[in-house]
Amino acid sequence: MIERTVNAERMEQIIEVFGSFDENIKKIEDAFQVRVINRGTELKVQGDEEHADQGVRAIEGLLSLAAKGEAIDEQKVRYLIDLVRSGNDDKIGTMAKDVVCVTAKGKPIKAKTLGQQKYLKAIEKHTITIGVGPAGTGKTYLAVAEAVAAFRAKTVNRIILTRPAVEAGERLGFLPGDLQNKVDPYLRPLYDALFDMLGPDTYTKYLERGNIEVAPLAYMRGRTLDDSFIILDEAQNTTREQMKMFLTRLGFGSKIVITGDVTQIDLPQDKVSGLKDAIRVLDGVEDIAICRLTASDVVRHALVQQIVAAYDQYEKTRLPAAGAPKKYRRKGT
Repeated sequence: MIERTVNAERMEQIIEVFGSFDENIKKIEDAFQVRVINRGTELKVQGDEEHADQGVRAIEGLLSLAAKGEAIDEQKVRYLIDLVRSGNDDKIGTMAKDVVCVTAKGKPIKAKTLGQQKYLKAIEKHTITIGVGPAGTGKTYLAVAEAVAAFRAKTVNRIILTRPAVEAGERLGFLPGDLQNKVDPYLRPLYDALFDMLGPDTYTKYLERGNIEVAPLAYMRGRTLDDSFIILDEAQNTTREQMKMFLTRLGFGSKIVITGDVTQIDLPQDKVSGLKDAIRVLDGVEDIAICRLTASDVVRHALVQQIVAAYDQYEKTRLPAAGAPKKYRRKGT
């Protein structure tokens, strides 16, 4: 067993790194099988050489984030541990990057993982960005944040949010009310993100002025959308024809962000997902970026990451061998 020493500039950074009831340090101790002892602004890391070095790098990463004013939460600790294990801890400093926008409650929105960072850069650089990844990776939320930032900067005049009105494996039957009341349940996740960014009063004001539009995908046909930031959510539930229709709505001065999860397709078995088709067709087209987020980019509850990984592993074991006869392969793949 060896001992390594880590020095902090201020005691406040030590407190931030340890977390409530030392929960952050306990996660590092468990992950790398080390023991961490606090001596004022010094931290002693004890363990075998390889694990002690990994523990030191993780603690130094947390200290650097704390020094930049970053709040240290459970998700950051988990992600930093993964970076150290994969040998990418030299990229820890990039986690504390520029704020995309600030919510109505004053919360800064920024990338929490390297995958999210690449996703945001792609949105800023390209006219069309396709973000594909599992639940909880921030695909929709970050896209809405970029849309609000562009609207506040007056680079676009409108924010248009849309998604296909496809039920998630259920048949809800008749829904009461007018047409807007009928489609609202399908668009609720988009409303939630906008409420968070703008606040309900500001959202209502812009909605009445026509600066914000939240509508089902069917409303897009026949339109040309200029000077707009357009987000298509749950794109895995579009058909090939719907996706082509949507993409050709692009007008001058506009951006499009398409988000979806190809593992959660709710289309009938005989329908090909427009998202999967678009990824194949548009890969390599200039000014179109395809960003693939993974389970390591999940920023929800820690259990979500494990659920996504478990389902991925299960899908791999149940898929037939590559050489299996075509009639035994899954439909829609």
